[in-house]
Amino acid sequence: MRNWTSDAIAKIEADFQRSADTHLFRLDVPGISGVDIYLKDESTHPTGSLKHRLARSLFLYALCNGKLKEGRPVIEASSGSTAVSEAYFARMLGLPFIAVMPKTTARSKIDLIEFYGGTCHFVDSAPEMHEAAVALAERLGGHFMDQFMYAERATDWRGNNNIADSIFGQMAREPHPIPAAIVMSAGTGGTSATLGRYVRYRGHPTELVVVDPENSVFYDSYATRDMTLRRACSSRIEGIGRPKVEASFQHDVIDRMIQVPDAASVAAVLWLEEIIGRKAGASTGTNLWGVLQIAQEMMAAGRQGSIVTLMCDSGRRYLDSYYDPDWVARCIGDVTPHLDTLRDLARRPV
Repeated sequence: MRNWTSDAIAKIEADFQRSADTHLFRLDVPGISGVDIYLKDESTHPTGSLKHRLARSLFLYALCNGKLKEGRPVIEASSGSTAVSEAYFARMLGLPFIAVMPKTTARSKIDLIEFYGGTCHFVDSAPEMHEAAVALAERLGGHFMDQFMYAERATDWRGNNNIADSIFGQMAREPHPIPAAIVMSAGTGGTSATLGRYVRYRGHPTELVVVDPENSVFYDSYATRDMTLRRACSSRIEGIGRPKVEASFQHDVIDRMIQVPDAASVAAVLWLEEIIGRKAGASTGTNLWGVLQIAQEMMAAGRQGSIVTLMCDSGRRYLDSYYDPDWVARCIGDVTPHLDTLRDLARRPV
């Protein structure tokens, strides 16, 4: 058994060694002056999203803790991107993979999970995912990865090329190398925990700002410190927002939270495509809306500096949702007022 585990770890480490880092690019917004905005493009990972980092960490964590067994299935509760990435690593190790997800998950994500050899187990809504995954793992003798429990502890937050280490390394030669703020949306809370811990460990003055969509309890939980909050509905911004406060969500490493309307999140990615010619998922829009709010606050206060956020995944996964006007009108509502606000920012001052 130890031989199989050692071989599995070696395969994952070899895959990491072959991988390049993701690009950090500057976003030119003519209406923003004195504040430089950067997006770290996590869509270029082999499985197309930020969750590739998490899945790799979760597999290594489970292997080193003796939880994965040769031939035994891996089960995850995921609305899509984490499941896509975990399916990739499960196939690498020759393990069956089952993703437990809401029926409303984008078809393109389901196709990707199946492309990597995984299967999907559907539930009616996000609040049902955890119990269904636990039951499946028990019935099949497999291991439930439980990203919402282990995301904050599976990554080495002190360095080792984690996302925070990468951001600060890539910013080193920029005009404002230490960001005034890093803005991150929360799904599991694992990435925000890594960022917040790293900033404190390195002694940086950078503010960690976490943005949260509608139908999520994270914002209210941060404000009240109530860890028992629950909602009966699911987030409409795939990959972020949760109906309950997950164990990986660490209040104390967050400096500030901003609640972002779903219509603003969708408008922001439609606007982003207009100015860079590329599509991103709506969670990137949530991030970007928060960035622009902070940038305008800094301008009003006469402060200069930089802000960094993430492009979490590609918009190609959402052609039948966030990039379908009929779907947006039906499921999100009118995004025009938010889009007009953003277009005003993109105009160069006369």
